[in-house]
Amino acid sequence: MQPRHFTSLLDLTSAELYALILRAIELKTKPNLDYRPLKGRVLAMIFEKSSTRTRISFEVAMAQFGGTALFLSPRDTQLGRGEPLEDSAKVISSMVDCIMLRTNSHETVATFALHSRVPVINGLTDWQHPCQLLADIQTYFELRGDIAGKTVTWIGDGNNMCHSYIHAAQQFDFKLNIACPDSYRPDQAIVDAAGDRVRFFASPEQAASQAELVVTDVWASMGQEDEQKNREIAFRNFQVNAQVMQAARADAIFMHCLPAHRGEEVSADVIDGPQSVVFIEAENRLHAQKALLEFLICR
Repeated sequence: MQPRHFTSLLDLTSAELYALILRAIELKTKPNLDYRPLKGRVLAMIFEKSSTRTRISFEVAMAQFGGTALFLSPRDTQLGRGEPLEDSAKVISSMVDCIMLRTNSHETVATFALHSRVPVINGLTDWQHPCQLLADIQTYFELRGDIAGKTVTWIGDGNNMCHSYIHAAQQFDFKLNIACPDSYRPDQAIVDAAGDRVRFFASPEQAASQAELVVTDVWASMGQEDEQKNREIAFRNFQVNAQVMQAARADAIFMHCLPAHRGEEVSADVIDGPQSVVFIEAENRLHAQKALLEFLICR
């Protein structure tokens, strides 16, 4: 049987994604401490980028399910010494039950998936961050119910998170309003594939009008530190603040994948205020990924 991979939200059907969200909520609200579906199974975690939430959530998920997680970095393996990705994928997948990569280039994950005999999970690339979207959608379901037909607002960089939100709009059938500087728009091919689910607005307030969910991310992601000053100038009018949240619905919630820079992409009164659910969202990385691991490995 060919392995199923999770390199993008588009790798699964809408029905499968809905089932994952409901399973994640069940695992969170009805924990079975004796449930060990991954006993004897091993997850290889390959990190080219440092991590807090991704590493902890995957390690804890495997431990709670009775399995083991191996931390691998280019510094400690042949990946950092020029071994072809195809060879690494074949070797690593011959010894483990699943591979998760948090890496710079999306091509790395795609290459691993092509040559792996076990499921490959995208823990983050420069192009997409689908695991974070599972946690975000789970959080919305828990707090507000089905996200289908709702309006979500993305403010800031058209980055990997924005790309995954566009995919989520397709898979979960919601409207996505985007406010970002013209020179930092998301990839046009990804936008075009989403059709009329995605709309662009000139200002954060316009994009947030009547939205049920407002989301942002840092202005300069990991690896873009040398662009920080230029990005501060480009994004200075794209902060999520009280004025933006007032344009949204009164019961709107705010999300951020963290880490956050208070005073830059989001004001402190918003991220630390009553509409913010960022720490529920962060915890849900664990539960969503447990559901994902169960789905991919226990097939």
